[in-house]
Amino acid sequence: MKKLRIVWVVMLLAGLLMPLFSVTAQNETVYRIPLDDVVEKALYTFLAQSIDEAQENNADAIIIEMNTPGGLVDEAENIAKLLADTEDIEIIMYINNRALSAGAYLALYADQIYMSPNATMGAAAVIDQTGNAADEKARSAWAASMRNAAEYSGRDPDYALAMVDESLELPDVDVEAGELLTLAASEALEVGYAEGIVESLDEVLAAIGLENAEVISVEESFLVKLARFVTNPIIVPILLSIGSLGLVLELYSPGFGLPGLAGISALVLFFYGHMIAGLAGYEALMLFALGVILLVAEIFLPFGISGVLGGLAIIGSLYLAGADFTQISISILIALAVAIIGMVIIMKFFGKKLKLFNKIILNDSTSTEKGYVSSIERRELIGQLADTLTPLRPSGTIVIGDERLDAVSEGNFVDRNKKVIIRKVEGSRIVVREYKEEEI
Repeated sequence: MKKLRIVWVVMLLAGLLMPLFSVTAQNETVYRIPLDDVVEKALYTFLAQSIDEAQENNADAIIIEMNTPGGLVDEAENIAKLLADTEDIEIIMYINNRALSAGAYLALYADQIYMSPNATMGAAAVIDQTGNAADEKARSAWAASMRNAAEYSGRDPDYALAMVDESLELPDVDVEAGELLTLAASEALEVGYAEGIVESLDEVLAAIGLENAEVISVEESFLVKLARFVTNPIIVPILLSIGSLGLVLELYSPGFGLPGLAGISALVLFFYGHMIAGLAGYEALMLFALGVILLVAEIFLPFGISGVLGGLAIIGSLYLAGADFTQISISILIALAVAIIGMVIIMKFFGKKLKLFNKIILNDSTSTEKGYVSSIERRELIGQLADTLTPLRPSGTIVIGDERLDAVSEGNFVDRNKKVIIRKVEGSRIVVREYKEEEI
């Protein structure tokens, strides 16, 4: 009888616990995080926030769906460290199109890699800010990073190095001499750079044994996408150029209008994007605001030091917010060139119409038509006789009646107390020659 009671109790407990196990199985969750476009600072911020959310909600896995042509080396290395430090959740890389350059590097830090049939992976050459191949030092450092990434994931590092160095030849992959290695999906599977070829995200879930898991897709918000756009190395100089030119136009035009609005909007976008990306803090924004205040104060102060300090404060704030010293330096130089050219054009064609220019530029001219003369021309003296008060060597002093005048001879020496005749009057210059009676 006791045995029957024990069996009954066990069955009852099993019946009560089965729903709990069923709920646990159904509560498997997978976070899907997109990794699209260029690898840059704002992407790092987005990935870090998404991975933190997945960890807080005890996700069973993270699937990063990748399609990228590459990006910035420094940010790729930061993202790689982020992936390597995420040890409590398995990270799956699903390459649905491209994992080139920095993308290939990041893929190697995933626990598993799956590729769609038409996906590619590789071509990881490092280039400089001008788009040319980087120097030997930078290439060597990047090759070491690619090797470390391959070794981290337990893959053959020779293929990672061939993605960086076109001189390496690998017999078991189809790559032409002098070209960087880019693996097709089938080649990646063959050499151990992918765990499988899949058609969709559902097949990835099935391959990792989480086909019944709830998929939570983390999408970039509009503001995050905007931040990624405005921190793009190509967009930054455009924003700064619009900002500088807009403020210059507004400074030299009455009231507040479209140029000022465009300039301020461009600079707000610049600082907003860099703050969202984690590049700029409030100190950069405060320094910029101080610079603007000093520039405005320059209009009312006579010394000029306020404008210089204001300009330095604004440039300093841009450097504080910038992602890379070289990149922000190039962007600032472009913006300054645009502002200077804009000022020259404004002064050339519109200077007289702008009120501020009228305060700092002399528009009136002292012309003879308005009654202004630099000196009185004594043309009535031509032909008159005078006496030399001093020798003319060739310049000296002559006397007409009681009036003494400076004069020059036509080239010959004329002694004092000689009669001279005035031949020409050119402004304040009186030209004479020695008088001879036969001239009358």
